[in-house]
Amino acid sequence: MYKRQMSEPFCCQLTPETIRVIKETLPNEEELIPHVFVIFGASGDLAKRKTYPTLWWLFRDRLLPPGTYFIGYARTALTVEQLKENFFPFCHVQKDEEDLFECFIKRNSYICGSYDKEDGFIRLKVEIETVGSRLGACPNRIFYLALPPSVYCTVTTNIQKICTCKSANAWTRVILEKPFGKDTQSSYELAKHLSGLFNEDQLYRIDHYLGKEMVQNLMVLRFANRIFAPSWNREHISSVTISFKEPIGTYGRGGYFDEYGIVRDVMQNHVLQMLCLVAMEKPISLQAEDIRDEKVRVLKCIAPISADDMVLGQYVGNSDSDIEEQRISYVDDPKVAKDSVTPTYALAVCRINNERWDGVPFFLRCGKALNERKAEVRIQYREVPCDIFPAGQVKRNELVIRVQPNEAVYAKLITKQPGMGFDITETELDLTYHERYKDIHLPDAYERLLLEVFCGSQINFVRSDELEQAWRIFTPCLHDIEKNRRKPVLYKFGSRGPAEADELMRQNGFLFTGTYKWKPLSSR
Repeated sequence: MYKRQMSEPFCCQLTPETIRVIKETLPNEEELIPHVFVIFGASGDLAKRKTYPTLWWLFRDRLLPPGTYFIGYARTALTVEQLKENFFPFCHVQKDEEDLFECFIKRNSYICGSYDKEDGFIRLKVEIETVGSRLGACPNRIFYLALPPSVYCTVTTNIQKICTCKSANAWTRVILEKPFGKDTQSSYELAKHLSGLFNEDQLYRIDHYLGKEMVQNLMVLRFANRIFAPSWNREHISSVTISFKEPIGTYGRGGYFDEYGIVRDVMQNHVLQMLCLVAMEKPISLQAEDIRDEKVRVLKCIAPISADDMVLGQYVGNSDSDIEEQRISYVDDPKVAKDSVTPTYALAVCRINNERWDGVPFFLRCGKALNERKAEVRIQYREVPCDIFPAGQVKRNELVIRVQPNEAVYAKLITKQPGMGFDITETELDLTYHERYKDIHLPDAYERLLLEVFCGSQINFVRSDELEQAWRIFTPCLHDIEKNRRKPVLYKFGSRGPAEADELMRQNGFLFTGTYKWKPLSSR
């Protein structure tokens, strides 16, 4: 378990028992083999905020193989000391960890090189081989591409040609960040390129949402609790809503976002992966391939989404807000065209054509500049048949799995109000993680996922056929939106989003009761 003293700053601190258990899962023979972790894009924002701090936490807790070294690679000319200054503020190094942190820094080196010329990769190869010579073996290699997708093909070609180890005693693994293409064709071309260089078991397409505690808990809730199995179907469930809401806008990264939009940025990956875990059938085991097989099967049951089954929105500044950021519209970003129709909000109605889910709408909802930060799965059940209580008093039951913030599982139930009569009210059964596990700090998603790469586990990574099916579902509507320049509905920064989205959900069977709002225990 991840444990943290409340006086400490936010960082990931594991208990000795958890460290022992995790170490037991690592192959013993690997302890004598050198490992090199190469970070492409080492000078970038993702590397300094996520990649390097995560590697430090894993190193600090001695979860990495002892002979692990780290090489940063980017076009910016930096010394290791300058690189350290970039990511140090995000590492949350405690006073008694400073010496160990310096040991971590001594394991780092840095190469300034181009992504499209071989000379930098030749110098990278020499640096990797230097580690091998020092430790007397050809190193295992992990290449992390914290890079824009436009350079994936060039970089992976140079990695395979120059930097892989030809020895059968060492492996090579490549981690790729989304987006994996822009549509079916571009994704296919990237997949074809990668398959010509590496085997599928060498490719780790990272979707950090699959490393979230509550996303991983979806399978456990479904398949380890008998009470859910009988009702997890169209006979009992009226609708499923998967939401991903962010209160921040895109100012400062508008150039990237305007090229991709909210559907490619969030819905086609994070939200659809959560749908898979909610809707798939029980895998025959917890092996990576068995789980990913079931995800592909359920994706194949989903027809391509039509643009007519979507509501698209774009945020505008809220002149009534006291917060300066909220007064800025999406198109105010200097890197965004004033006439941009790129959506910052999307609601899609998705239907799964199989026996379990026939007729049940899945509402996929995501947006920027909204009224709250929230990611959750909300399962709304059907009405109680033959209701004996006064009309309108019995509301639909709901099961909610809150991914962020305040990880929780809660069920909205109907109970009797205290008193002599039979008046009824809504209440909840609640498991709020931070209340139930007060001394436990949940692991950062990147910690879990990077450790899984070292261990060779692909359970929480996206397979190429998953990606193919995801793009099959969304490419037609994306092409329609872009070809016809469908104008998004405008909504205010800090609002719930377009009212038209709520109306589309109502038309497809979602019932907004508005009579009860769940509050975490910590706020009561």
